[in-house]
Amino acid sequence: MTSLEFGSIEREIHVDAPPEVVFEVVSSPEHISEWWTDDASFEVRPGAVGELVWGDCAKVMPMTVVTAEPPRVFAFRWCYPDDKADDSVNSMLVTFELTPSGSGTKIRMVETGFREMGWEVAKLEEQYQEHVDGWDTFIPRLGNYIAGLVSTL
Repeated sequence: MTSLEFGSIEREIHVDAPPEVVFEVVSSPEHISEWWTDDASFEVRPGAVGELVWGDCAKVMPMTVVTAEPPRVFAFRWCYPDDKADDSVNSMLVTFELTPSGSGTKIRMVETGFREMGWEVAKLEEQYQEHVDGWDTFIPRLGNYIAGLVSTL
């Protein structure tokens, strides 16, 4: 589901893995770099500042862990203005909520903060669509990665 007001992006998928495994995959730099980024570096604890890297260091984005409540919630901030982690400025918030569902886990990803960035309308629409396209690619990749991981356990 997407918001017509560019307020949030929400995606849900179900995976056949327990929440403990899913939490590891959405919160661990080693796993994140298998389904989303090319590299990642951070500690899984609230307040930890790290980096998300795409394209062999061509694009390095700072991120800050906001919530780490295994095996239920992992949230982080990213897309800071000037590419510097700063709690005093607006940034995007990505939250992964994990709920046991049958023999697996429902993953709900929500990204918010688009309107709060202060962008002109054209940039807001462009950034929002870029993130929609990104999550439309990476959430299915997340599901496929977890399926492959679980099949080897």
